[in-house]
Amino acid sequence: ETLKQQEDEELRLRRDFALLLPFSTDLVHTEEERRVRANDREYNEKFQYSNCIMTSKYNIVTFLPVNLFEQFQEVANTYFLFLLILQLIPQISSLSWFTTIVPLALVLSITAVKDATDDYFRHKSDNQVNNRQSQVLIRGLLQNEKWMNVRVGDIIKLENKQFVAADLLLLSSSEPHGLCYIETAELDGSEETPQFTYRLKVPHHLQKEQDTRHLTAALVCEPPNNKLDRFCGTLYWRDKKYTLTNQNMLLRGCVLRNTETCYGLVIFAGPDTKLMQNSGSTKFKRTSIDRLMNTLVLWIFGFLVCMGVILAVGNAVWEREVGSLFQSYLPWDPSVDNFLFSAFLSFWSYVIILNTVVPISLYVSVEVIRLGHSYFINWDQEMFCSQCNTAAEARTTTLNEELGQVEYIFSDKTGTLTQNIMTFNKCSINGQTYVLRSPFYLQRLDFTPFNPLGGYLVYKAQSPDEGALVTAARNFGFVFRSRTPGTITTTEMGRPVTYTLLAILDFNNIRKRMSVIVRDPEGRICLYCKGADTVLLERLHPCEQELMNIYLDCFNTDGLRTLALAYRDLSEDEWEAWSESYCCADKATSCREDRLAAAYEHIEQDMMLLGATAIEDKLQEGVPETIAVLSLANIKIWVLTGDKQETAVNIGYSCKMLTDDMPEVFIISGNTVHSVRQELRLVCLSAHALEADMETEFVSTACACKAVICCRVTPLQKAQVVELIKKHKKAVTLAIGDGANDVSMIKSAHIGVGISGQEGIQAVLASDYSFSQFRFLQRLLLVHGRWSYLRMCRFLCYFFYKNFAFTMVHFWFGFFCGFSAQTVYDQYFITLYNIVYTSLPVLAMGIFDQDVPDQRSLEYPKLYEPGQLNLLFNKREFFICIAQGIYTSVVLFFVPCAVLSDATQSTGEPLADYQTFAVTTATALVIVVSVQIALDTGFWTVINHVFVWGSLGSYFSIMLALHSQTLFLIFPNQFHFVGRSPLLVVLTDRHID
Repeated sequence: ETLKQQEDEELRLRRDFALLLPFSTDLVHTEEERRVRANDREYNEKFQYSNCIMTSKYNIVTFLPVNLFEQFQEVANTYFLFLLILQLIPQISSLSWFTTIVPLALVLSITAVKDATDDYFRHKSDNQVNNRQSQVLIRGLLQNEKWMNVRVGDIIKLENKQFVAADLLLLSSSEPHGLCYIETAELDGSEETPQFTYRLKVPHHLQKEQDTRHLTAALVCEPPNNKLDRFCGTLYWRDKKYTLTNQNMLLRGCVLRNTETCYGLVIFAGPDTKLMQNSGSTKFKRTSIDRLMNTLVLWIFGFLVCMGVILAVGNAVWEREVGSLFQSYLPWDPSVDNFLFSAFLSFWSYVIILNTVVPISLYVSVEVIRLGHSYFINWDQEMFCSQCNTAAEARTTTLNEELGQVEYIFSDKTGTLTQNIMTFNKCSINGQTYVLRSPFYLQRLDFTPFNPLGGYLVYKAQSPDEGALVTAARNFGFVFRSRTPGTITTTEMGRPVTYTLLAILDFNNIRKRMSVIVRDPEGRICLYCKGADTVLLERLHPCEQELMNIYLDCFNTDGLRTLALAYRDLSEDEWEAWSESYCCADKATSCREDRLAAAYEHIEQDMMLLGATAIEDKLQEGVPETIAVLSLANIKIWVLTGDKQETAVNIGYSCKMLTDDMPEVFIISGNTVHSVRQELRLVCLSAHALEADMETEFVSTACACKAVICCRVTPLQKAQVVELIKKHKKAVTLAIGDGANDVSMIKSAHIGVGISGQEGIQAVLASDYSFSQFRFLQRLLLVHGRWSYLRMCRFLCYFFYKNFAFTMVHFWFGFFCGFSAQTVYDQYFITLYNIVYTSLPVLAMGIFDQDVPDQRSLEYPKLYEPGQLNLLFNKREFFICIAQGIYTSVVLFFVPCAVLSDATQSTGEPLADYQTFAVTTATALVIVVSVQIALDTGFWTVINHVFVWGSLGSYFSIMLALHSQTLFLIFPNQFHFVGRSPLLVVLTDRHID
């Protein structure tokens, strides 16, 4: 008997491997489909699938070269590297190399430290994930393996509360009926909610662990993709094939809940998993100030070239007309053979000297300021929600000042303006309306005597709507008790009833409905459907459509979320015929979704209306007040919602977007392009207004309105509306939402804000800023946004001013030194000017400055308008700053020059020399720019005082040290400026001798 069992097992294995022959020839292939063998590492490893996750960019060896390569792709860094190379050429450089390399090294170092810190945390996260332990079946035995060592085709054993290591095909479960419960919080951001995942419909003895250990099967499925809600594949096992769907999959990032153990076959691993496929790079957003700065830097560079050309021409003229007279004792260098070549070298010399008009530290300073602004948002206790223990979070540091320039806000309704905590309000059944917890209606039902389970039975649903409906049914005495893959058990008015579940017709955004087909205990087969009223209205029996409108009229006026319910009795023949077509569509290997949709559409016809339900979703605290304040700030708010027109209008009145003093509320109700065009002076928008040839009329009409509500819009249409405004109005847009259906809108807008609400954190993960309540938006924009814009503009104005005041002195000096590229200041002052003497005061102003306190910003929303009009820093303001800087340089150069040039001492000796002039000009410059920033600063803190006066003190201290006798004696070739005292003159003469 034992021998016969062995022969049978061998025969079975031969059949299995014969079935696998088509998979044995694919050693290298383009992955148009994935092919996997269970428990066959030798075969699967030929495709080099890996479960190792690596989100980091560098390692210890590659960090320095790769990071430097990335940094030198920035035009500014490359430009200063080019200058450094020029400074190494003695014939053209009148400055030491360290005047450029010190600022450049400082900038590169700060950026490198930031990049290294970010990458360190990526490494830390990667190591934590890759080193998680998992139990893997290897040669029939369970072994502990790190996640990074798990391979496609391995069978993994999972235990309760354990993370899923890869995308798995569920093979078996310890739960009855092969059910498995998972938490998807890390995958899609939903709450800790048990969800159903079903065991494969394979022979029952696969439930036994020993059979799973020796499973030999093959699988063909779709290639890796980012679609979390679909999976299509086929399992080949024991001469049969089984169709696989998303319900058979456990995805990486999920956690096993309320299930003792289960086994799964690894299908996708590492970067191929749906979790990693959905973590692609986010679209990089840049502010309008960033774009303007890039333009201005190019203009400045052009201005630098022009100054170099002017001074080079001056050098050519001077060398030709005057310089030849000094050839006997001041000859050209040996490499210079004519005045034109001298002018060429002079050009590059002045490019080096005047390079500080293109500030190397500008971009790093901007990033430091933005980082400070981000911390202010994170630390703001006024934006902290104590109920959910959630603080505001700036998830990016690049958009802070653009928060002060927003003109259009696009908001979701449910969960953003409302609480997304659904409570059952009323329903209509057979023409009769029933109301829950409302004294204004005649019938108030209480099923407590029939429902002893209504005090302690609590449901966890995948959406708040479903939770509210099932809870209401429980309160009315119709209690959901349990669910298996094939049955649904309820308690109806105290009587247990079990339904046989024949089919589920899934919900999606296109169908906007969901149906089930069940067989009741009496053998009656019935289809039940719930969905949007407009969708069900098209599929009702003609005699039911008038009743449908009557039901919904009383609900729509209250701004409630309504669902229509319908049913259809099916005969055995109808069910058998449809079931066969459904099975064919379900097992299809191509166009499966389209075939299933056609099958669903065929059976969901001529339904009878059961009634309608109405669920209330109350407004969040402070929503009407926030919208009113933002409107006073000249910010236009558009609500984009999937709700019906009547509900959207009522919510508009509730949140004070629409008010009674408005002359008229216009509504578009057309269903064709022609009818929409006729009604396009209306406000509530339909999808047809997004047709390509309607864009101009839509934008012009909608933007003329005080408030806009778009109803019945899909997630894609939300993004389209945002893109239209960005395209036609050139205005800064902000999108705010709380759910996965808002992600495309959030990513499309200039600024995306996520509400951490009841629908998980999908919107938060895609956002630039996040908080828990809509009311915090006014503080984010009117306080933090306005301050950030004000500070950044003042910083840029002063930054360009001080650099032009510093650099243009060299330009004027060129006309007095024979265009010889001699500098006014000594090289140590040039090096330290932007690093020490003027860097910290301007950073302090850019981080801490205020014009009015935060409370005044909220009380007077009109203060927000300068940012919208871009008044504080634009091309005009830039030229004003440049003109002021040039004027300052003229005064700083010509006044000391006029005073010191002909002045003499009482002994008849000249009063001043080159050193005196240089120190006088430098001292005047530092004092002037320090006084200027003191005048520009509107809000003084201890840090401002320390930085401004400390910078002045550091200047005098350093200058005293640099011009001291001690440094001259130690480094006589480096420190020439030692004063005019007789002792130092003697020391100088002795040193020269």
